Amino acid sequence: MSPTAAEIWDAVARCSFAVISHVTPSGAPRSSGVVYTVSGDRMYVVVAESSWKARHIRDEGLIAVTVPVRRGGLLSLLTPIPPATVSFPAVATIHPAALLDDIPRLATLVPPQRRSGCAVLEIRPNGHFVTYGIGVPLLRMRDPQRSRARVPVRTGPAAAHGPVKEP
Repeated sequence: MSPTAAEIWDAVARCSFAVISHVTPSGAPRSSGVVYTVSGDRMYVVVAESSWKARHIRDEGLIAVTVPVRRGGLLSLLTPIPPATVSFPAVATIHPAALLDDIPRLATLVPPQRRSGCAVLEIRPNGHFVTYGIGVPLLRMRDPQRSRARVPVRTGPAAAHGPVKEP
């Protein structure tokens, strides 16, 4: 059984590290690890206002996000257990640093001396969540067919009702 969009979003909200990927204006692929927080149905990342991430994402706004979800607890100290993952396409919007005042958890990630030179990426998932190992026992993760899921991204109360079957 596939996880619901709400279960997937809960897993994303419990994490704080993701990899965002985009294409530069010249067509070169780029990816970068970021620390994020979740508020409502959005992810928020703080970047330097003049960084290549801010410049390139401002131009296009379309990104891909992958969130590794650590699994295994103490067992992962004894044996290598790959993380579960949640991946999705998203639209990123760049906001001025003033948005930090509206998201207290995000503001705690930025030292006061860096606030003046930063920008906030608002990341809105769209399309489908593609997961591996979310909502499945660790041993089942060895079976790729049973560990994968593709679940429509939905926000608000409808997200709690589970995945929508595609035609």
